[in-house]
Amino acid sequence: MRFLRRLVGLFVAARTVRELARRPDEEPRIVEPGEPDPRAEAAVIVLLLLAAAAAVLFVVAYALEWSTQVLGGALGASLALVAAALLVVGARLVVTEELAEEYPRTGTPEEQDAVARIVRESGSRFTRKRLLGAAAATAGGALGAALVTPALSLGPALDTSQLNETPWRRGLRLVDRDGRPYTAQDIEDAFYTAFPEGADPKAIGSPIVLVRLDPGELRLPRGRERWAPDGIVAYSKICTHAGCAVALYRNPKFEPAQPDRALVCPCHYSTFDVATGGTVLFGPAGRPLPQLPLMVDAGGDMRAAGGFSGPVGPSWWGVRSS
Repeated sequence: MRFLRRLVGLFVAARTVRELARRPDEEPRIVEPGEPDPRAEAAVIVLLLLAAAAAVLFVVAYALEWSTQVLGGALGASLALVAAALLVVGARLVVTEELAEEYPRTGTPEEQDAVARIVRESGSRFTRKRLLGAAAATAGGALGAALVTPALSLGPALDTSQLNETPWRRGLRLVDRDGRPYTAQDIEDAFYTAFPEGADPKAIGSPIVLVRLDPGELRLPRGRERWAPDGIVAYSKICTHAGCAVALYRNPKFEPAQPDRALVCPCHYSTFDVATGGTVLFGPAGRPLPQLPLMVDAGGDMRAAGGFSGPVGPSWWGVRSS
């Protein structure tokens, strides 16, 4: 009898240990296991690493001030490669199963646990989880850096003082796109674009617009009386609203036709008065166009007489200094 008791006790203890040692994955599966697909896993890893490389290219291109096309292409390629990797995962590495039952409106802990098990068991085809996780982390980190990099240019992490620098200095000649110097006689009743001689014409502070007015029409701010020799005024070509190019000159030929002369940005229609120092007449621009003082040398060539009256570019560049 004692032996029988011990045998029964041993059996009960074994059953208890077995139940305690039972793991969740030993429970009956909800989703049938899928066959591993090493090629699909390799394709996902390659796509994620290429996405990371494209994101790094964006950061490098932004730092080196490459063209907008390179920036857009690199960032677009990174996002497309990540999307392609997710498509491969969904199509070839996740076990899919259609359930005929409807989901209950109110979930219970058992149902929530079942959903978690379905998600966990659907990844049974993955055999390189660590490698895939590392590739995904690399792509995510590189893409995150690419998305954050442009915002850093606004500060305070990066020095934004260079945004206020321009190549214009006293004595620099005004030249056209081909490098030919402008003379005072060249400027007629029209709209001209000029650049500083010897400087990078693509710099944000380089292009200016030239307009000749009747000196009697000028109403420039105090202290700028000598900034417009022979009635020739010069303003930055970069709109103070969003940094677009001021590319239109409103020059009415007949009194009833339209309002007085003005420079117009065609993007958002900010309009600036050329006679009063580039003040805003209409549109979303928040401040006047910066004016460049001019002088005419002994040979008749147009030269800068100093720097701009204010910072060049959109108003939001100066938000840190306001």
